[in-house]
Amino acid sequence: MDEFRHELSSVPPITKVYTLLCLALTISVHLHILSPLQIYFNPYLIFHDFQLWRLVSCFCYFGTIDFNFLFNMVFVYRYCRMLEENQFYGRSADFLMMFLFGGVLSIIAAILLQMIFLSHVLTTMLVYVWSRNNPSVMLNILGLITVHAPYLPWVFFAISYILGNNATMDFVGIVIGHLYYVLEDVFPNQPNGFRILRTPEFLRNLLDRRNADPAYQPLPEERPGGFEWGAQ
Repeated sequence: MDEFRHELSSVPPITKVYTLLCLALTISVHLHILSPLQIYFNPYLIFHDFQLWRLVSCFCYFGTIDFNFLFNMVFVYRYCRMLEENQFYGRSADFLMMFLFGGVLSIIAAILLQMIFLSHVLTTMLVYVWSRNNPSVMLNILGLITVHAPYLPWVFFAISYILGNNATMDFVGIVIGHLYYVLEDVFPNQPNGFRILRTPEFLRNLLDRRNADPAYQPLPEERPGGFEWGAQ
């Protein structure tokens, strides 16, 4: 139990909260404590009946507890944590702003495309942003193909399309991730460029109070040489 508490305490705040929300909501539906009808995205119920929790719950439900659920949770935890501990190390407030940016655009897309659960869109956005920040990392996907990290979101888009799944959500996540990457990492570095997405100071005071830990060790996936996705 002490080891579990230590591991949990080592997880950065945004990753911890989002992962626990996803687990809690999906398990609650599985145990019939909640119904999917109570948590899906519905603009009418949100703005007419003020069921505001749907603005969050639609991002935290991954469907039936099966292999796909485990697959998605591994993705959420892995890429969320790698981003927060590396590209956003010491900047959890900026990481939260990325979530808010992605969430707002996902909701706009959901209204236009009539999507009701947006967790997969958000996950794809996380993967895309991570992949663009780690262009030299090589990924071996289930021992079948090896690709550079920036191609990873497109591989999963192709897999979703081939398997007949809703590849629209993958594509929307890629588009949102690319918009964030351009606004945060490309445009500010251009001549006369500047940061468009500015994090409120109160969020920085709330989330970025702790100094960087000099003893921090990155996850194995972030060390030089890449990693094999799906390997033991």
